[in-house]
Amino acid sequence: MKFLGNVLATVIGIFVFIMLFFFGVILIGAIFGGEDAVSVKADSVIELDLKDIKNDYAGKYKDPWVTVFSDKKEIGITDVINAIEAAKTDDKIKGISILNDESSLGLAQYKDLRNALESFKKSGKFVWAYANTYSQKEYYLNSVANTVYLNPAGDLDFKGLSSEVMFFKDFQDKSGIKMEVIRHGKYKSAVEPFLENKMSDANREQMTALLNSIWTTVSTDISKSRNIPLPKLNEIADGLLARTPEMAKAQHLVDVVAYEDVYHNAIKKALKVTGDDDYNKISIEDYTQNNVTTALTNTASDQIAIIYAQGEIMGGEGDVTVIGEGSMRRSLQEARKNDDVKAIVLRIDSPGGSALTSDLIWREIEITKKVKPVVVSMGNYAASGGYYIACNADKIFAESNTITGSIGVFGMLPNFSPLANKLGINTEQVKTHENAANYSPFVPIDEKFKAFTLEGVEKIYNEFVTHVAQGRKMTFAQVDAIAQGRVWSGSEAIKIGLVDQIGGLNDAIAEAAKIAKVKTYSTQNYPEYEKKFSDILSGLPFAQSKEAFIKEEIGEENYMLIEQVKKFQNQKGVQAVMPFGINIH
Repeated sequence: MKFLGNVLATVIGIFVFIMLFFFGVILIGAIFGGEDAVSVKADSVIELDLKDIKNDYAGKYKDPWVTVFSDKKEIGITDVINAIEAAKTDDKIKGISILNDESSLGLAQYKDLRNALESFKKSGKFVWAYANTYSQKEYYLNSVANTVYLNPAGDLDFKGLSSEVMFFKDFQDKSGIKMEVIRHGKYKSAVEPFLENKMSDANREQMTALLNSIWTTVSTDISKSRNIPLPKLNEIADGLLARTPEMAKAQHLVDVVAYEDVYHNAIKKALKVTGDDDYNKISIEDYTQNNVTTALTNTASDQIAIIYAQGEIMGGEGDVTVIGEGSMRRSLQEARKNDDVKAIVLRIDSPGGSALTSDLIWREIEITKKVKPVVVSMGNYAASGGYYIACNADKIFAESNTITGSIGVFGMLPNFSPLANKLGINTEQVKTHENAANYSPFVPIDEKFKAFTLEGVEKIYNEFVTHVAQGRKMTFAQVDAIAQGRVWSGSEAIKIGLVDQIGGLNDAIAEAAKIAKVKTYSTQNYPEYEKKFSDILSGLPFAQSKEAFIKEEIGEENYMLIEQVKKFQNQKGVQAVMPFGINIH
């Protein structure tokens, strides 16, 4: 046995040595090897392909091991916009090619990016676009181009906006799996699919108003770029008059119907590249990375802190896709105590989440704004809990197609007692006091427990409305009238006092500097996440998660449906979340 023990210890020792040597070599290479920058050649064209860019902020980490094993090429859309701004005055860049753009970015991010491309065009450089097919969202971005190409075998989707909601009431009745719902707000329809078999009038009202408002923004921008009157665009959408490449060209939504080689040859001609030589290209990832790492450092001592809050609001540390109490409060405290930071911009892209965590972040902002100005910039969403953490800022900016508001709260508890009864399972409780037992999903909900929970929901709703009223200098009644869980577009929100000004992140930064009375400044990005090295290992190819396998087997849409149900089951405490998951088509 001792011999076997020695052999085992030796094997383990060799394994540990190999692992340490392997990671040591990687770390040394990362520290000393660096990453070769892709050189920008003369007369280059930036290829704007956004499929790998997902968030406003790509994140940074305190642990150097996490940084080493993170994708160094990963960049945020704000980095891209800054790179496009730099390209305006870069003599080596002659234009931008939007090539087969497919992206998971939202409409408000596209709006910000569109503005950057419009500004780029004013420098006298070209923006051209080519795609095999254009979805409606992708066409919204591509329509900004000077010249729009479409593959002869492709298509263009231009039909107006729609969204759908799936209802589960019959499923609950048949399966015996029920969600107990406690809510405040007639528009708080995050829970409506578990209560009804069809959309309520209130939900349909807000959904229709929201889609119409967003469509107005989208169609107005396309109208300006393509010089097509709005009534004509609506006529095209109503009749599907651009459904083929030839029809799209006839309606002036595209300029050229041709294959990709023709597109590239046209760029060659514009750049006066002759013969078989190709023109010089650089991907947006490489150009942005160069801009981030090689641009002249702004030596201004005064700083504007940009704190990114993106994702659902939950407890814990958080990361680039989750707004956590830990990273958010720490970032606000660090920026507040840093004498070089003169103002703070909070960039929010969130549908909400935990009411408790939202309140804790709100409190940290309340403390911070007594020391330094706090300006909010809203991205695709700043709804419910996302609006909760925005409402007390000194000034709030949103894009016209931002989704915001949703001032309301709810609680939802899974109940399996009907299913248990069907299966012949009976649950009994023994307790010393009337209210001693915790909520059990295996017994029918106690009416007293339900009343106490509703009392808690009402309390949080009143606190939410009070915070908004104080932050926006409105009365409780004024806020309550536009609250009730209703969502609004940015252009609607400015009319009812929830937003101060339409604009993007750079507009918010400029306003923060103005309030702080600083003219020359640099920007500093937060949060710096305290992510563990073990979290990175799970992302390695040999550690593919069970979720990845399931997604591959059942498909992306079915997986998302399962995840939605699972998320509702796992939510704890009262929630301040958007009234429904919006997927605009």
